Amino acid sequence: MTPLPAWAVPLAGAGIGAVCGFTVRRARLCSFGAIEDVWIGGDTRRIRIFGLALAVALLGTQLLVWSGALSPAFTTYVPSAMPWLAILLGALAFGLGMALVGTCGFGSLIRLGAGDLRSLIVMMVFGAVAYATLRGMLAPLRIDGLERIALPVPGAVQGDLPSVLAWLGLGDLRLAIACLAASGLGLAVLLDRRLRRSPRLLLAGLTLGLGVVAGWWVTGVAIDEFAVSPRAQSLTFVSPVGRALYAVLTTPEGLFDFGIGTVFGVVAGSFASALFDGEFRWEAFDDHHEMRRHLLGAGLMGGGGILAGGCTIGQGISAGSMMALSWPLAIAGMMIGARLGIAFLMEGSIRQMFRH
Repeated sequence: MTPLPAWAVPLAGAGIGAVCGFTVRRARLCSFGAIEDVWIGGDTRRIRIFGLALAVALLGTQLLVWSGALSPAFTTYVPSAMPWLAILLGALAFGLGMALVGTCGFGSLIRLGAGDLRSLIVMMVFGAVAYATLRGMLAPLRIDGLERIALPVPGAVQGDLPSVLAWLGLGDLRLAIACLAASGLGLAVLLDRRLRRSPRLLLAGLTLGLGVVAGWWVTGVAIDEFAVSPRAQSLTFVSPVGRALYAVLTTPEGLFDFGIGTVFGVVAGSFASALFDGEFRWEAFDDHHEMRRHLLGAGLMGGGGILAGGCTIGQGISAGSMMALSWPLAIAGMMIGARLGIAFLMEGSIRQMFRH
């Protein structure tokens, strides 16, 4: 196979992002909405669709790893020491920020494509705080403070479940675990009659999962390793938004990146979906209270997402597809943070939640 040249990588990212943005917006699929459905209404349909996305991503990604085409070591999700405190605090902050904004970073990009100007402001603040935490004035606090509190992975192996099990002498269970977990997640969808009758939701879940696999393939398998960085990446919407904002303001050459391509692709896909459905509408803040809530939420998501190592898509699906040890901690933190945020919005204070 002839490797893809460097210029093709951001185009591939834009294409993958556009397909995901189009299908997800049409399905009204939202990670915060899925969490809210579970916490408030006991409805698990949308969270099961994210489980379907994880199942597809997990199986496809682990097939790439098992075949030797992709190495988890060339990703950011499986370090030999897990900065658990940064991940936990970041995930809690990200979840709380989601509740204040009403969606995650990925969802904000989709809203922006459909004409929501509130999301434009949210993405600017989100990206600025994310970049400040990644490489700017908040980076020393992250690098020299929170991330130094880390739990070494046993045997100093890479931080994914199959590697730890292999170190314990249980052999290579990578593909077996992937098949078992994907089967369970897929079965949870098939057993729900309502989901079997929801083709848009099913298509959105399949698209997200395949998008993650395609991202790993493009950046970890199909690229010319001498033309771009060998660091493989897939769908995530925290640091790419920050880097996109920085590149627009300073060095446009920085826009030629897979992750940044997916950011613009999601907006474009959502825009096409809104036009296709006749639902494109300009929207803005109702009052200063709503704007203040969105600004606070955007800041919490931007900084929290960098500390957590990704968003509900980056940690929830991309890291999950690598069976990263950080995945359960990050997802639990985001769900708890979102629940605290919901309590604050619905009951006036988090304290009230614990009185019921």
